[in-house]
Amino acid sequence: METLIGNPCMTDELQRSGRRLCVAIDGPAGAGKSTLAKRIAESLSYLYIDTGAMYRAATWVALEQRCDISDQDKIVRLVRQADIQLLPPDENSQGRVRTFVNGADVSFIIRSRIITRFVSATSAIGGVRQILVEKQQRLAQQGGIVMDGRDIGTVVLPHAELKIFLTASPEIRATRRLKDMKEMGQMADLETIITDIKQRDHLDSTRANSPLRQADDAVLIDTDSYSLDEVCGIVLELCQEKIKSLN
Repeated sequence: METLIGNPCMTDELQRSGRRLCVAIDGPAGAGKSTLAKRIAESLSYLYIDTGAMYRAATWVALEQRCDISDQDKIVRLVRQADIQLLPPDENSQGRVRTFVNGADVSFIIRSRIITRFVSATSAIGGVRQILVEKQQRLAQQGGIVMDGRDIGTVVLPHAELKIFLTASPEIRATRRLKDMKEMGQMADLETIITDIKQRDHLDSTRANSPLRQADDAVLIDTDSYSLDEVCGIVLELCQEKIKSLN
């Protein structure tokens, strides 16, 4: 299979088609959703919407105000009042979408272990999800977007033209997460990260509000045996097939 890097003609053809898809990428923590979504969006000149960063920002809002994570009403009020914005990467953001809360750049602090520890609990709050889902749906209205998360294909964009469910084993995901954390100068232990990932998988898949699950019409891609370039190639081919079927 030709990959993203080896097949520029595919991306040129997709960009010339005039059809701008909504691409939903779901999957568990550490599956590589954000990295894949950024690459696909960049290749197609689409807008990338990092919903995970939005939920991490909401968690930061609660913790920064020293709010008890069990005080759901207060957290919802704080998130409703907060101005959460996503901006494109710059030369200092290590390729990540920049995240701002009330004008403060929280791009790196929201990737810390303390935020990771509590983000599932914040994400499970119905009021928080309602606020952020409405924002995400507004961003997607014009098409030409790639959005990743855990309920994009099932709740946020149920009518997305292309849905991907990306997964990998907990061990592979933990190894990738450890690499990311080291690149950001954070100390971590592989076994601890594996435990954290398994716990988060359980929380995400059993929560009452918008649990993590594969949409019925999503394409499952297990990335254990694929490189990023190979996965990008697969998804770009799926985009091409979808556009042809819609024209």
